[in-house]
Amino acid sequence: MDSQSNDELKAMTTCFLTPQTQSSLLTAHFPASVFTLHASQVTPRDCCAGAAHFSLHATPQAAPSCSSLPLSLLCVPATTLVTGKTLRIDEILKKDTRMEDEVEMVNKVQALVKCGESGASNDSTSNVESDSGSKKRKIMKERSVAWRHFSKFTDDDGVKKAKCKYCPEEYIANTKNSGTSNLLSHLLKCPNNPHKPETSQTKLAFQPKGQTGDVSLIPWKFDQEACRRALARMIIIDEQPFISVEKDGFRDFVRALQPLFHIPSRTTMTRDCFEIYHDEKLALKSIFKESKQRICITTDTWTSIQRINYMCVTAHYIDKNWNLHKKILNFCPITSHKGQDLASGVAKCLLEWGVDKVFTVTVDNASSNDVMVKELSKQFTRWNTNLMEGKHVHVRCMAHIINLVVQDGLREGSVSVERIRQAVRYIRQSPARWKKFKECCDLDRITSKKSLCLDVPTRWNSTYLMLKVATVYEEAFTKYCDIDYGLMSCIANCICEDGQPAGPLLSTDWDSVRRIVKFLEIFYELTLKVSGTLYITSNVHFLEICVVGSSLKELMQSEDATLKEMANNMKEKFDKYWGDPQKMNKMIFISCVFDPRHKFQSLLFALAAMFGETIGVKIQIEVKTYMESLFNVYAKKNGGSGSFPYSPSSGSCPSSPSPPGSCPSSPTSSTSSSSLSKFMLDLKKHKKGEGIDSKTELDKYLGEDVEEDFENFKILGWWKLNSPRFPALAEMARDVLAIPISSVASESAFSTGGRILDPFRSSLTPRLVQALVCVQDWLRNESTTPVKIEEDLDNLEQLEAVLQNLKVYQVEDFSSSVPGVPELKASTLVFLPFWFVKESGLNENDQ
Repeated sequence: MDSQSNDELKAMTTCFLTPQTQSSLLTAHFPASVFTLHASQVTPRDCCAGAAHFSLHATPQAAPSCSSLPLSLLCVPATTLVTGKTLRIDEILKKDTRMEDEVEMVNKVQALVKCGESGASNDSTSNVESDSGSKKRKIMKERSVAWRHFSKFTDDDGVKKAKCKYCPEEYIANTKNSGTSNLLSHLLKCPNNPHKPETSQTKLAFQPKGQTGDVSLIPWKFDQEACRRALARMIIIDEQPFISVEKDGFRDFVRALQPLFHIPSRTTMTRDCFEIYHDEKLALKSIFKESKQRICITTDTWTSIQRINYMCVTAHYIDKNWNLHKKILNFCPITSHKGQDLASGVAKCLLEWGVDKVFTVTVDNASSNDVMVKELSKQFTRWNTNLMEGKHVHVRCMAHIINLVVQDGLREGSVSVERIRQAVRYIRQSPARWKKFKECCDLDRITSKKSLCLDVPTRWNSTYLMLKVATVYEEAFTKYCDIDYGLMSCIANCICEDGQPAGPLLSTDWDSVRRIVKFLEIFYELTLKVSGTLYITSNVHFLEICVVGSSLKELMQSEDATLKEMANNMKEKFDKYWGDPQKMNKMIFISCVFDPRHKFQSLLFALAAMFGETIGVKIQIEVKTYMESLFNVYAKKNGGSGSFPYSPSSGSCPSSPSPPGSCPSSPTSSTSSSSLSKFMLDLKKHKKGEGIDSKTELDKYLGEDVEEDFENFKILGWWKLNSPRFPALAEMARDVLAIPISSVASESAFSTGGRILDPFRSSLTPRLVQALVCVQDWLRNESTTPVKIEEDLDNLEQLEAVLQNLKVYQVEDFSSSVPGVPELKASTLVFLPFWFVKESGLNENDQ
């Protein structure tokens, strides 16, 4: 370091020196006018005995206490100095470890070397022993990135050297005297270095367009950071474990695909996923802050494999472009399932996101959810954002109510259902039984590929799917009973819920099950329809309720005693939630009115069909009154009564451009415009006096004819087109149509959480689980391709059939003169289609 000049030492330097070198260092190279030297004693554990810690600062302020610093010399550019602050060495090293890109690391270290590499030794032997009498120290790990690309060795003369891993070049490796600048310089010019910076021109690449097979030509250049971010997105979207980046198979694949890409560790991947989560969260927060619109939320709770209670809060809203969005805001642990605790968790989540305007809360029928919604309504009132005193805030999950209704009905047909369930369970218990059952299917020429599935008794939809598949194999079940008497014995000895034996499986059971399947199909398709999250469901909420009520009334008149009893039980549960219109949320009816295909015409018809004409007219009047009161709130917010105000300053035709050559400052033009404005203002007053222009936007919307109903009618597209005509009403329609009528959006997040928190990744922290679940939902919403978790059985069988028709041949050396046909070396395996082998007359032993 004695050869360094003051001009070269324009950086902060931290080192450990013995007392003998203190005075010479102060007087020789660090004048007081340039730097101020501060000393603080350190423990013998941190450095050699009798040494002191020195820090050089650009300001004469006192040096802070620095302990447990690395025993090394590190030069930092002077631009990093901040007045009055000290840049800690461990922070610099932390920044260096985050630089995964080899090219940036080499360039930075090479720049640091120019500041004084000679004082920083990477020789591991230099720190083995200190002064005489000191204890042996632990060998330090080499820090220079050069040693990732060079191998140390000692030649015959005893000289330490380093050999490049990519070429035969050798260099002196005594870093105490020579440093590593020569090694780093070689890396930049080594012809075989795969990590060498790309200096050539941008390349061209083909990028596929969607699923059509079309491609586009785009410029491409390798970008380490972009590849790392894409890898993190893959980990999130595909629900891959972080350790997958350290698997040998993945690393071999990446090295073959792009040798320049430096594969990050699982720790780095975790940090990158967190960064994506925070970036996406800030972007979503800015959207909520700018739009300042109301949102509808759904919430539900779940217990993970870790025995931790999680609560999911999902936001639903329609943006200014009339696109429906679903975003998971929170997936966090909760202390208990009490209503007060749930309300506190939801309120905390909303405050964190800066959202205080909530239109509705959709939950299932748990009693704790009733308490939660009441507490939230009180909180919204304290925030002064609760519309209509919170009368429409609580929305009950329609899918959950349908589940309760169907469960009550299945109890009557439980005998026949239980017999089929036991038959399916008996065959699925043994591979030998399943093989015999498949033989029975082949004998009866049953070509269905559907597999027998066992239901979950508490989930009626799984019961419906089990019975639907079982009816396809009715003949196979009958034939199997003839060859395996154990099946009939197993079914007969089964005990039903009423404590009675199920008895043998009869042909009448199959007739009863077929009728039950046909009946349950109505509710199954309805559940799928109302559980959607990517399209509007609130506009058909009440109409679908009427469909269920009408179906139950028809079945109550059925001649089948079993179906009749099922319908009676289901109607009793149906009336508990939807039998009294006074207890129903008014938004169930208003959302139907905001469908331009229905309005009050369809609503009145549905009300009369469900409750009678007299009650239907009464409910219609109450709904219209409530709707007008709510509309007045939105109209007042927009600064008017909801009618189209006329602005005199806009002229007679606001959208018409001024004619060429007109002069706004002309006296004649000003007089004419003033007279016209006065005339139009008097005309507007006349219309209001006659009641011609006194209609509100709501009156005008309801007064227009309903739209023609066709299959691909886009309700959001209609409102987007007509929102300029009804600005205040359109804002109200955005909030009403965004109401989800089921809590499936939050419940589906638990399926994702169950896949992320599987038995092999049960140690993930709740904070990390929330980041993965939320950001996966946000990223998947950006994709236009539907997500499919399960494999397509038909495609797999088709692929297997293709592979079975391939023949494997071993060929000798083959040279072809045909362009495009490659040369084949000896012992090359060739896959030929079966039809090619047959038509060409080849035999399996042909060479």
